[in-house]
Amino acid sequence: MTKAVLITGCSTGIGRAAAHLFAKRGFSVTATMRRTEDAGDLAAAENVRVEPLDVVDVASVERAVARTLEAFGRLDVVVNNAGFGAFGPFETATPELIERQIGTNLIGVFNVTRAALPTMRAQKSGVIVNISSIGGLTTFPLNAIYHATKYAVVGFTEDLNFELAPFGIRAKVVAPGGVATDFATRSLSLTFQGDGGPYADTIAKVAATFRSRAAAGGHSKPEAIAETIFEAATDDLPHVLYVAGPDAIALLERRAKMTDGDYLKMMRDNFGLSS
Repeated sequence: MTKAVLITGCSTGIGRAAAHLFAKRGFSVTATMRRTEDAGDLAAAENVRVEPLDVVDVASVERAVARTLEAFGRLDVVVNNAGFGAFGPFETATPELIERQIGTNLIGVFNVTRAALPTMRAQKSGVIVNISSIGGLTTFPLNAIYHATKYAVVGFTEDLNFELAPFGIRAKVVAPGGVATDFATRSLSLTFQGDGGPYADTIAKVAATFRSRAAAGGHSKPEAIAETIFEAATDDLPHVLYVAGPDAIALLERRAKMTDGDYLKMMRDNFGLSS
């Protein structure tokens, strides 16, 4: 029987690439996004259904899961990919932005996972693949709220395995490094206005470093990250964490050999920040 996958955040980048890859590999795909008019080439793709889904709207999530079951009769894989990044000092972040960051990146993962589990339990099989980030395993300056959500996704995913194993359900987490998408523009929100006031110098230095690294290239293509997501969903191995991208792998290997103090100094030096 053809397996079915539901993927969130398919309007662009990793989500769109994953939807195309799963369809190409024989899955029936529900590609979801808040605005279906952003579906682009997914709208006409073979084996793909486009559905509206807002991860912070429980009713919207439940409708998308129900329509997947109506269309395909099963749900074998969920890929929780929807998310955005909040950049800037924590102090200047509004309560509304903090709530939206946590809602989209973390509560949304909870909502979609919870909606999928009754079906997977009845099937006695299924895989939940949550997309975290290298930012769920280590940190960069001025991303505190984003890191808080992505670290939480890693812990949530690992712990799920204890309670879901008796039902034949596995939970995996993919942690990409830098990806050549519009995440830093379309999917990025600033915590500050103007130049950031007392944080202006730090913001300018960190933003300049990120721009320089992006211009230098070396980020993974969304299609490469999609391959890792597909591997996590189908390899039948007990692994939980899948680090994706050579930059992410190299950074984690480097940090593993350093003390926390040395790592923080290295990052301050890399971003031109004073100690």
